[in-house]
Amino acid sequence: MAVAHRKLMQNRQVGSLLFFVCISVGSAATIRYSVAEEMESGSFVANVAKDLGLEVGKLAARGARLVPEGNKVHFRLHRKTGDLFVKEKLDRESLCGKADPCVLHFEIVLVEPLQSFRVEVRVFDINDNAPIFLNKEPLLKIPESTPLGSRFPLQSAQDLDVGLNGLQNYTLSPNKYFHLHTRFRSHGPKYAELVLDKPLDREEQPEVNLTITAVDGGSPPKSGIAHIRVVVLDVNDHVPQFSRLVYRAQVLENSANGSLVVTVSATDLDEGSNKDITYSLAQNPEAILQTFQIDSQTGDVRLRGPLDFEAIETYDIDIQATDGGGLSAHSKVLVEVVDVNDNPPEVTISSVSSPLPEDSPLETVVALFSIRDRDIRVGGKIICFLREDLPFAVKPTFRNSYSLVTDRVLDREEVSGYNITVVAMDTGPPSLFTETVIEVLISDINDNPPIFQEDSYILTVRENNSPAIFIGKVHAEDLDLGENAQVTYTLLPPESGDLSVFAYISINSDNGKLYALRTMDYEAIQKFQFVVKATDGGFLSLSSQVTVRVVVLDDNDNRPMILYPLQNGTLPCNDLVPRSAEAGYLVTKVVAVDGDSGQNSWLSYHLLKATDTGLFSVQQQNGEIRTLRQIAERDPVVQKLTILVQDHGQPALSTTASLNILLVDGFSEPYLQFRDPSKHPTRVNPSTKYLVISLAVLSFLFLLSVTVIFVIHIYQKVKYREKFTVQEHFYDDCNFPNNLVQEGASGSLSQPCPYEMCSATGTGNSEFRFLKRFMPNFPFPHGTGEAKTEAGSSLPPDSGRNRSRGSEGHGQVPDDYM
Repeated sequence: MAVAHRKLMQNRQVGSLLFFVCISVGSAATIRYSVAEEMESGSFVANVAKDLGLEVGKLAARGARLVPEGNKVHFRLHRKTGDLFVKEKLDRESLCGKADPCVLHFEIVLVEPLQSFRVEVRVFDINDNAPIFLNKEPLLKIPESTPLGSRFPLQSAQDLDVGLNGLQNYTLSPNKYFHLHTRFRSHGPKYAELVLDKPLDREEQPEVNLTITAVDGGSPPKSGIAHIRVVVLDVNDHVPQFSRLVYRAQVLENSANGSLVVTVSATDLDEGSNKDITYSLAQNPEAILQTFQIDSQTGDVRLRGPLDFEAIETYDIDIQATDGGGLSAHSKVLVEVVDVNDNPPEVTISSVSSPLPEDSPLETVVALFSIRDRDIRVGGKIICFLREDLPFAVKPTFRNSYSLVTDRVLDREEVSGYNITVVAMDTGPPSLFTETVIEVLISDINDNPPIFQEDSYILTVRENNSPAIFIGKVHAEDLDLGENAQVTYTLLPPESGDLSVFAYISINSDNGKLYALRTMDYEAIQKFQFVVKATDGGFLSLSSQVTVRVVVLDDNDNRPMILYPLQNGTLPCNDLVPRSAEAGYLVTKVVAVDGDSGQNSWLSYHLLKATDTGLFSVQQQNGEIRTLRQIAERDPVVQKLTILVQDHGQPALSTTASLNILLVDGFSEPYLQFRDPSKHPTRVNPSTKYLVISLAVLSFLFLLSVTVIFVIHIYQKVKYREKFTVQEHFYDDCNFPNNLVQEGASGSLSQPCPYEMCSATGTGNSEFRFLKRFMPNFPFPHGTGEAKTEAGSSLPPDSGRNRSRGSEGHGQVPDDYM
């Protein structure tokens, strides 16, 4: 039976040295593996991909990684094959101490999509530690009068292994006085007691040397020894007696060093020095000696080091009371450590998805984390929440594990990133909490179109500009980032399809600067408008439009143009003024226009030259020419005036108009136009002689005809003079077209009245013959086919032709009439 049991133990030991894997996937999605300690680095543990049901290579594609529960990583994952390996040699004793089972926790996190799996790896113990005695030569002083059956506890051997590999038994070297009895502690390793089998006799043998061996259950077993020295003391009849066999105490784990745990008390019936009792902590493990101390005189047991309920919940302390004669008694103190809420919850972040697109849907997983509270018995329920009101929420996934998810719509333009404070709080008392900050950046998407700074733009450009001149700029802002915020500007064709605007304007697509492509002419175009489109660089680009109006500013680049009197290179037009005219008499009006606008088109009139500067004046605003005084007999018949017409531009431009004013005695007789003899010398026509002779011969024959015609002419003249007044429009049958009328001029003379004189052939004086009004349907006398003069003489046949030529020449008098 013993052999079978031994074999079974050996098989279990061999199995623990080999690698084996156990997998258990429960409702909490926890994967469990088992390995033996002391496995070399790189040892294979399991194929995670296979256990998770993933294809080979999926772990790498999904960014798998290991997240340990503590700060140290004991395993590594080959993401391409899914194999899990030991990263470094595992020592169960340093990882878990005496705790059994020894379990290492970590998480396997898959990033895309975010998912985590909890993994537990149990580290099995191997027999790699032999039992050892801290005191290899303990000393026992036993009185010779000690009764048979007395027990003397010995120091426990320490074995760092657990289970069968831990301390199993003690053996004692053969002797005739003692045998060994093994006892179990409620918490802690086995310990041995020497039981006295034979009375001691100091005179026969004052000292007994024993060897104790501690053996573990490994295969092969390991052992440790200690040499016990037993000194036989002289007779001391009474041993100390404790008031209790077992003392019990409860101590809060947060008690300060030096706090009183319990007071033990022992008495001795002897007298003298044998009655003096000394207390000590005898044969206790090192952990107890570092945590507790006893006052040798008073028996007060006090704390020497800190307590930690999470590490050790109870202590079993051996107390020894020794009298002055060397006799001792033993008692036990059982100390129960009372747990207090002295550990705040611990938050471990497994994974964070950052940056997070701003268009992420609700319930998108942002981070995974777990919470652990070491005060599992007194900490109560753990509450997890966010410190601030943010568009995120905490959702539990499985036991003590949580996920941070989006709770509202994100907008990077409002908040580009969040520092999310996760608060984990227990219910105490007192309530403890831990704050952990998770930083999440928000990535941009193209959800904002470019916005122009103004609703519309008005730009100005001065005419006669240089080509390609910069005239202004449009600018649009895009609240997005990167390419989504890169704005490109283009000109849109008008809806009418007229593309002529592209001949005037170009735009820099990068910065929105506008340039005039050609020289502007205000007189041709005063303003135009077009539409600029701003487009961002996003994948699905967004755009906006703005209307740009360009106003052309006028330059003073046009001289005033004289409309009346006509200045076409011929002799100046003549205006008639009766000598009976009073001062202020309106003679005529100079009419001019300017192609510019605004101040550049404001005209003023000035008298530049005059035959008599004191006779006429020019109204500066409207160009009206009036007499300054009454005309005298001595004033020359012909008055020559030069009028300066000037605009108000900078610099000012001007032009001049020349005209002749004829002073006449009245309008009863026609007057010949003034002829300057210096410019037109008298020439003798050779045919004149023959013409005079012919006229003399024929004068008699035509006398009756002329008389009849004269009478008819006088009759018609009187008739029409009664019908029309002098203030009506007149026309010159010599030079001007019948329909020439100038309108729109201001002044007392509503419509200018140009006059021109026609003289009879062969006359050299300035006698006026007639004056006719400018009316297109004014009737001529009929019957003879010739125009009659008021004196009754007829004009030569070519006078009509000359009059027609004068009209076509816009007021020029033919040389035949000079």
